[in-house]
Amino acid sequence: MKRNLFAGRRRSGGIGLDVFTDDEIQDVHLATLEVLERTGVWVEIDEALDIFSDGGCVVDRESHTVRIPPHLVEDAIRSAPASITLCGRDPANDIVIGAGRVGFSNFGEGVMVVDPYSGELRSSTKQDLSDIAKLVDALPEVDVFEIAVGAGDMPPATASIHNHEAAIAGQTKPISGGPLDGRAVRISLAMLEAVQGSADAVRERPMMIMGTCPVSPLKLVSDCCEIVIEAARAGVPSCVLSMAMAGASGPVTLAGTLVTHNAEVLAGIVLAQLTERGAKVLYGSSTTAMDLRLAAASVGSPECALISAGVAQLARQYRLPSYIAGA
Repeated sequence: MKRNLFAGRRRSGGIGLDVFTDDEIQDVHLATLEVLERTGVWVEIDEALDIFSDGGCVVDRESHTVRIPPHLVEDAIRSAPASITLCGRDPANDIVIGAGRVGFSNFGEGVMVVDPYSGELRSSTKQDLSDIAKLVDALPEVDVFEIAVGAGDMPPATASIHNHEAAIAGQTKPISGGPLDGRAVRISLAMLEAVQGSADAVRERPMMIMGTCPVSPLKLVSDCCEIVIEAARAGVPSCVLSMAMAGASGPVTLAGTLVTHNAEVLAGIVLAQLTERGAKVLYGSSTTAMDLRLAAASVGSPECALISAGVAQLARQYRLPSYIAGA
């Protein structure tokens, strides 16, 4: 098992950046609770509406609006594990996520590659993903393999399943997956069970994170709900990762976008905990600002770095393991 170095602790090594004071983080939290209680989130599927309703939320089935009382949000934060062990096919590649530990993954999911033989820029294929998986598996600096490129030569409805097959076959490290929907989660779990021997073995040693994204602002669409629910029931981690864009799908201010982002992620975490108390979840972020000239996400910008630092600070305040996009 790999136990990575700590960051931000009072030691001779490590670095930390707090972009907000403790009081400002509390302001973001209180504003988030107000949004979840008064505005609520839009939830697409009946199964998730039932789970929220049974858990004590106020559900308007006609408008698909779920309003979450503050005590349920804070109870979900408390019941989620403060650390998660992500497991590799080789136990030497297990990694502990949480409590200030910092690990790294490659970026994903690309849709184009530069052909290594011809130099041509072309759409990525399943074979490309398989080759990259084997390369990343050999890189000691990378702790978790994220689906690097998509299997663009496969039917869109099953491409995420092919992605996971290529990753499982090519990796001895933990995998950060991106299933298309609940069906893709179930099929991917079946592949893991074939490798690990049983559903109990997968629950005991989860080799894959099931990643999903709310739709900003404040929507838990069907695939997001299905993935969170299926992962919670199977005992494997899910990563609820907001991709809000300041100035587009979120307020233009840093703090305002973090409130929207926080509400979306916490709503997904509440759904996971109401499905299975103690479900493994990661607090995810690929939130950034929109370039107002190009109407595009400004990845790699100073705004992205500040938002990511703020998100990490929020996750640390909640004592939740986080998974945050870089550049």
